[in-house]
Amino acid sequence: MKNKRGAGTAVGRLFVVGALVLVVSAGCQSTPTPVNTDPAPVPRELQKVSHPRYVIEPPDILQLDLLNAVPKAPYKIRPLDVVGVSVSNALPASPVNGPFSVGPDGTIDLGAPYGTVSVTGLSLEQARLAVVKVMSREIKDPLATVSLVQARGTQQIRGLHIVRADGVVGLGSYGEVSVVGLTVAQAKEAFETHLSKYFQDPEVALDVVGYNSKVYYVVFEYGGAGQQVVRLPATGNETVLDGIAQVNGLPTVADPKRICLSRPGPEGCAPQMMPIDWRAIIQDGDTRTNYQILPGDRILVKAYPLVETDVRLARIISPIERMLGVTLLGSSTVNSIRTNGKTGTTSP
Repeated sequence: MKNKRGAGTAVGRLFVVGALVLVVSAGCQSTPTPVNTDPAPVPRELQKVSHPRYVIEPPDILQLDLLNAVPKAPYKIRPLDVVGVSVSNALPASPVNGPFSVGPDGTIDLGAPYGTVSVTGLSLEQARLAVVKVMSREIKDPLATVSLVQARGTQQIRGLHIVRADGVVGLGSYGEVSVVGLTVAQAKEAFETHLSKYFQDPEVALDVVGYNSKVYYVVFEYGGAGQQVVRLPATGNETVLDGIAQVNGLPTVADPKRICLSRPGPEGCAPQMMPIDWRAIIQDGDTRTNYQILPGDRILVKAYPLVETDVRLARIISPIERMLGVTLLGSSTVNSIRTNGKTGTTSP
């Protein structure tokens, strides 16, 4: 009779646990992933397409070079400019022929025995006369020429420039240029138009070296235990496999059968949801679902359903375990006190 009652109790417990698992697992079932029904072909590993013309946005990084930078006349020499000085009849032991940087004090050093010449604020012709005056101390009727090799402004313009949050690029003393929403060709024209205020027919070379504004995301779901979102730059050639490789592969809880690519649609249109056959891509070299990544895409990687069930059960059972643990601890403490009390009052 006792065996039958024990068996019935065990069956009842199994039934309760099974019902609890079914209830919890029913709440974590994922909805069927919508299949892309767009008749247009989706770019894949072997069928890639070129991205539209790149539009510059913050915080892209631009490489700017000034190819033609002839200052408008009359140009006044300033500190940090580089001027070319040539004196055809200089002393043989001390020739003067080459570029000279204008120091912060506005002078150029021609070397011994000529010394320094103050040229800041002078035109090129005035600087030539200043050189002739100084060198006349050592030679008779010096034949000097002075030319501008490099204006200090080109040093401020050349190099890497980040597009600020307001969409402009700062050029130091030459102001700033708004480039947000422009293609590279349009931005090049904007720079040349702006610099024409200071240079004669300026020509610049422009390119994007930091694609910081065009990104895609790899999202890992950990079965109800949080999400991890990784932001990666979209440079135009990545596929789903490349995106997963950028984050060092799938985590141990990821379900290879629950990976999809979400692509935002135009305003008023539903996003595209494209399932990924991960095993086919990895094991069979099947490229049909190895889609090309476009800016704004999301690669969603879900955890195994059992992981979700385990997390949900842990959330239900853990508080109960804590309560039981506190109760058992209190009960054992009370029993220990009672036992010690009885032992202490017992006569020898």
